Amino acid sequence: MALNELIQILLFLALLIGLTPLLGLYMTRVFTGSKHFMLPVLGGVEKFIYKITGVRSDDETTWKTYTKDLIIFSTCGFALVFLLQLLQSHLPLNPFKLPAVSWHSAFNTSVSFMTNTNWQSYAGETTLSYLVQMLGLTAQNFVSAATGIAVLLALIRGISRKTTDKLGSFWVDLTRSVLYVLLPLSILLSIVLVGQGTIQNFKSYEKSVTLEGSQQVLPMGPVTSQIAIKQLGTNGGGFFNANSSHPFENPTPLSNFLELLAILLIPSALTFTFGKMVGSVRQGWTIFIAMFILFITGLAISLIAEYSSNPVFGHLSLMEGKEVRLGITNSILWSTATTAASNGSVNAMISSLSPLCGMIALLNIVFGEVIFGGVGAGMYGMVIFIILTVFIAGLMVGRTPEYLGKKIEAFEVQMAIIAILAPSFVILIFSALASVSSAGLSGLGNPAAHGFTEILYAFSSAAGNNGSAFAGLNANTLFYNITLGLGMLIGRFGVIIPVLAIAGNMAGKKIAPLSAGSFRTDNGVFIGLLIAVIVIIGGLTFFPALSLGPVVDFLLLKSGITF
Repeated sequence: MALNELIQILLFLALLIGLTPLLGLYMTRVFTGSKHFMLPVLGGVEKFIYKITGVRSDDETTWKTYTKDLIIFSTCGFALVFLLQLLQSHLPLNPFKLPAVSWHSAFNTSVSFMTNTNWQSYAGETTLSYLVQMLGLTAQNFVSAATGIAVLLALIRGISRKTTDKLGSFWVDLTRSVLYVLLPLSILLSIVLVGQGTIQNFKSYEKSVTLEGSQQVLPMGPVTSQIAIKQLGTNGGGFFNANSSHPFENPTPLSNFLELLAILLIPSALTFTFGKMVGSVRQGWTIFIAMFILFITGLAISLIAEYSSNPVFGHLSLMEGKEVRLGITNSILWSTATTAASNGSVNAMISSLSPLCGMIALLNIVFGEVIFGGVGAGMYGMVIFIILTVFIAGLMVGRTPEYLGKKIEAFEVQMAIIAILAPSFVILIFSALASVSSAGLSGLGNPAAHGFTEILYAFSSAAGNNGSAFAGLNANTLFYNITLGLGMLIGRFGVIIPVLAIAGNMAGKKIAPLSAGSFRTDNGVFIGLLIAVIVIIGGLTFFPALSLGPVVDFLLLKSGITF
C-alpha cells in the first residue's frame, strides 16, 4: 500500500469522526423540533405539507398506530414502483423505448427499493426509463431512508420517555427526515458531483465510435440526483449496471472519496443524535466506538488479505474486477464501508476479491448490519444487541438488567430475539433451498465453494437489506426474484415491528435512577461485551455456512486451487 493511500484512509476516518457530532447535533435539533438554520428556509414547506395532508405536527400516536402508518406508507410506495415498471412502455421520458419489466422482476425491484435494500437483478440503463428511475427509484431512496430514521426516533422516545404510550408521529418524523436532512445534503452532494463530471441530463442515448472502430451506445440520464441520495440514504442502487465503478456515476478520485464518506456519514452521526436525545452523549459515543472498532478491524483484515502475496497469482496485485483508476485500497475501503452500512453500492466486484476479504464483506452483513448499518436501521439494530448484552450481563452479575434506567424484561428480550432470528432464518433456510433446487443452482456462475458463497451472499444481502451482490449469480429469474423479494420483506419488517414493539413497551415504564449497583453501559467494559455478543451470535449462527463457502474457498486458494 502506498503512503498516499494510507493518508487517504486516515483522512477518511478523521472526517468521519469529526463530522459525527456536527451533523448529529443538527439532526437532534431537527427531530426535537428545536430551532436550526434550515428552519427559516424550509419551515414553510413543512407547514404546507402538513396542511395538504391533514397531519398535525403535535399529534402523537401509540406504537401500533405508528407501525400501521409505516406499513401503509411502505405498501403505497411498493405499489407505485411496481405499476411504473409494468406501464413503463406507455409512459414518457423513455428515450430508448424500453419495454415493460416482467412482473417478477418488477416485484423484486419494488420490494427492494421500498425496504431500503436496493438489490438490482437488472441493468438499469437497459431496463428502466428515466421516469421510473426518478419517480420510482430516486423517490424511494429518500422515503425508505427516512422510514429507517423514523423507526429509530420512535425507539429513542420509547427509551427516554416514561409512563406514556406515545411515540411521536410517523408522518412528522418522515417529513422532517426528508426535508431537513436527506434533501439538503443530497442537493449539496449533487452539486459537487456534477462539478466532478457525474452526468445529469435528459438526453437520448448517444452513439459513439471506439478507438478500435466499434459502435458503442452511451446511456445518458438524470444520474447525479440518484447517486447523491443512494449514498447518503445507504440505498446503493446504481443508475447503471456497473454501479459506482461506472465513470458516469463516479468519475474522479474526489467523487469516489466523497461518495464513500456519504455512505457512513448519517449512520455515524445518528449515534451522536441518539446520545443527545436519550440524555447521555457518552452513550452515543460508546455505540460509535463499538461500531468504529468493528469497522476498522474488518478494514484492516481486508486490506491485509488483498495485499498478501500469493504464488497462484504470480505474487501480483489482485486487480481482477477492480477499476484501474481506483486501485486496490479504494476498492477495499468501499467494499468494507458499503457492507458495514447496508449501502450495497460497489466500485469493484466483490466476487473478485480474495476469499478472506469477501468473507469480511459477508460478515459485515450477517452480523446484523449494525457496524454503522443503514440510515436509522443500523442504530436500532445495535440497540437490539445492546438489550441482549445488558440481559446477559445481568444474568452474569445476578441483577435485574437495565438500560438507561429502563428495566429489560422478558418482552424486550423476546422481541430482540425475534429481530435477530428473522433475517437469520431467511439467510440460512433460503440459501439451503437454493443450494438443493435446480432453480437455485441454474443461476450459479461458479462451481463448488465459490458458487455456494454466491448464493449465501445473495440471501444475506437481501435479509440484511444491503443490496450488494457477490456477482456471478444470475438472480434475474422467477425463483430468485421471488425468494429474494420475500427475504427483503422479512429482513426489513421482521426487525422493524419488534423494534417498535420494544419502543412501545419501554415507553410505559418508569425510569429508575442510577445507583452503585447499576451496570454501566457507557464504558470500555461494556464496549467489549457488546462487540463480543455481536461476534459470538454471528459466529454461532453462521459459522457452518461460512465454512462451506469463503473458508473453504480460502483454504483451496492457499493450496493453489482456483475456480
